[in-house]
Amino acid sequence: MRIVFVGDVMGEIGMRAVKMYLPLIKAKFHPQVTIVNGENADNGRGIKATQFKAILQAGADVVTLGNHAWDKRDVNELLATNDNLLRPANYPGKNTPGQGMVIKKVNQQQLAIINLQGRALMNPLDDPFMIADQLLQQVPKETKIFVDFHAEATSEKGALAHYLDGRVDAVVGTHTHVQTNDAHVLPKGTAFLTDVGMSGSYDGILGVKASSSVQRFLTQQPTRYEIDDNGRPQINYCVLDLETHNHIQVGQINPDHPLDV
Repeated sequence: MRIVFVGDVMGEIGMRAVKMYLPLIKAKFHPQVTIVNGENADNGRGIKATQFKAILQAGADVVTLGNHAWDKRDVNELLATNDNLLRPANYPGKNTPGQGMVIKKVNQQQLAIINLQGRALMNPLDDPFMIADQLLQQVPKETKIFVDFHAEATSEKGALAHYLDGRVDAVVGTHTHVQTNDAHVLPKGTAFLTDVGMSGSYDGILGVKASSSVQRFLTQQPTRYEIDDNGRPQINYCVLDLETHNHIQVGQINPDHPLDV
């Protein structure tokens, strides 16, 4: 089973990158399932119905979220009516809208897609390790399992991957917007990448205008971050082959790394 996973869609320029490049990536790699993290799609904070639908139209099968999951007013209805939109499963509360896991039938196989959020340097959600254990008990045998772990600390991402090694097929990190150079398979067979990177401006800083970020560091005063929607677009992704021996490779398309078809 082949999966393409695209990193955090950041603002309108990130949406343009997905619309432009995702069909080309799919044409090159022919994945059975395409997953996109869309939690920054609406001006960097959350997702609206228009962006969710546009990401699906560009070729995504499932859209995951993160710490900005609740930033838009209509997201509760979106989560309640779309099982292919996931929010982190470890948000607390019994009546939290939506779900953090979906199981998809892929030809003669099944794929469980799990969305979790870290707690180090982030909001104090329920324990993602404990919630992962609970979710795995609900997954039928012989099901492939992919985890989008939306977390700040690289150590927490690595810890969850090692904790789940051999029990899930892949753990890929999101949230920090910079693609890491550590795609590998852990000793018990789980494919791991600390962060897949983002889709957005190639010229900004983590997707925002460089000037606003620089100003904050120069003055130590609160500066409003502005999305760099006029920069050059980029998309970051990874390709996973979930077989007897799992495999992961990273990819990026930007002005310095054009798509190699």
